[in-house]
Amino acid sequence: MTSSTFPTLSTPAGPIPAAAPGWDRQRHSQMPSHRYRDAYSRVPVPLTVRDWPSNRLAHAPLWVPVDLRDGNQALAEPMDPARKRRFFELMVAMGYKEIEVGYPSASQTDYDFVRLIAETEIAPEDVTIVVFTPARRELIQRTVESVRGIRNHVVIHMYTATAPTWRDVVLGQDRDGLKELILGGGRDVLEFAGHLPNVRFEFSPEVFNLTEPDYALEVCDAMTELWEATPERPVILNLPATVEIATPNVYADQIEYMHKHLARREAVILSVHPHNDRGTGVACAELAVLAGAQRVEGCIFGNGERTGNVDLATLALNLHSQGVDPMIDFSDIDEIRRTVEHCNRIEIHPRHPYVGDLVHTAFSGTHQDAIKKGFAEHRLRATAEARSAREIEWKVPYLPIDPVDIGRSYDAVIRVNSQSGKAGIAYLLKAEYGIELPRRLQIDFARHIQQHTDETGSEVTADQLWDIFHGAYLAAPAQAPVDLVDCTTTGQSTTITIRANGSEKTTTHDGIGPVEALTAALSHIGFAIDILSLHQTSTGTGSDSEAITLIEYRHRQRTGWVAGKDRSVLTASLIAVMNAATVETGARTR
Repeated sequence: MTSSTFPTLSTPAGPIPAAAPGWDRQRHSQMPSHRYRDAYSRVPVPLTVRDWPSNRLAHAPLWVPVDLRDGNQALAEPMDPARKRRFFELMVAMGYKEIEVGYPSASQTDYDFVRLIAETEIAPEDVTIVVFTPARRELIQRTVESVRGIRNHVVIHMYTATAPTWRDVVLGQDRDGLKELILGGGRDVLEFAGHLPNVRFEFSPEVFNLTEPDYALEVCDAMTELWEATPERPVILNLPATVEIATPNVYADQIEYMHKHLARREAVILSVHPHNDRGTGVACAELAVLAGAQRVEGCIFGNGERTGNVDLATLALNLHSQGVDPMIDFSDIDEIRRTVEHCNRIEIHPRHPYVGDLVHTAFSGTHQDAIKKGFAEHRLRATAEARSAREIEWKVPYLPIDPVDIGRSYDAVIRVNSQSGKAGIAYLLKAEYGIELPRRLQIDFARHIQQHTDETGSEVTADQLWDIFHGAYLAAPAQAPVDLVDCTTTGQSTTITIRANGSEKTTTHDGIGPVEALTAALSHIGFAIDILSLHQTSTGTGSDSEAITLIEYRHRQRTGWVAGKDRSVLTASLIAVMNAATVETGARTR
């Protein structure tokens, strides 16, 4: 069935599947899903007994950013030398200790950048430099040439695709032929770099996750034997999910199988390199670490071919949110984002985990109420424990980490639109202007904001909130039918002079305060109002602050709210009472 509104779509039609429960009315779509095979029919999943589901993430793996190589390859405009250097310096400043810096046999720019590292001091001595090469002799030789003279530890990373489709369609090799090709590349690496004391080796069976487990194990064991892996000079075996094809638990099973069956396991650093084709790269990496992986390759915000590499920032801050030190500094995430956006020439989505502009923002009223109460409880608990709010346990609802941890303020945590409620509105007025609204006034003011957002369809800023508040409760009419001319208090007596309908009337009131005296005076001339509640707050701080009195009043059967503002608390209260009187004469509308 074709929709008239969306003629390019074909709405699923036909009978509901017989096995569907009564509440599920979905029908078969026109999507050609029959063309694809599930992961279990494409590659054996060897494990039947698993340890990874009961393991916990207790410490950070070794993070290896590949932005300068894998990420760079995926850019429409690859990084120029200045951008590559800026990105490298960022990663060093953040604390990364192993960085893949390029594919020196693939481009002169990458080769020159590796030479820059060799010839300058931009790489601290504790940072390991990784360079990438296919298993081709002339390319391996040029790769080794690029790292000569580097004083840092160096990893030469050789890769070859091993999955059946790649063997058959791309490489034209059977299992034995491909294994010999890989070992030939490994021998070339040894010939050109085996004598260099600061060089170690890494091998990636590309598309590992679609490779038969027994074959991946056979090839990896052959490489560690060839390269004579030892605990003192370990070999990195990097097992990529080059194209995601299954749920993350399948990848975890594959990694645990290798972890349990690899020869020379104590001489192997088990590494993973998940991509994000199914949108589960982060989950794949986390489960892989539970399954025995010790090292994770990815890009800081997940850049890479197609849907990208795994996002190292999300992985690290996920650990942080569980009380585990990520071993990388994200204390100014906006500076990190600006740098990555500049180098990649790609903007980061506002909903990107942790770094997006809106990830700590609540528009929903119920969320805003919970966050507001959470902040209040956090401050009270810090005071009770006589500790800084930055030191105590974080429990604020809807915010998995304290935004301050990553250099964010609380300014954008709560924002107001048509979905927002009284708590968010009250929070913004408090945060930006210092005004504390009592609960019933929050409800009343929320109606004004709802009317505004319904009419405009747009977000409301704190400044706009203040303007709406001022118009609703503070603005005095240009020509009021009743004015307060004077209020004088002497001892226990208050004298009020009011001008109404062109004439003045003075009354004296004993034994009551000025606010009560003013309401009595107004009642004498036909402007009767009852004050139900009075709340004092202020706007601003220090010498610039002004008192605000918030009054809930009743006139006949109607109740309402008004406010008064002045440097004097008493004057602010009297202005509020007069505003209530003028509201009820119809001099201004709300």
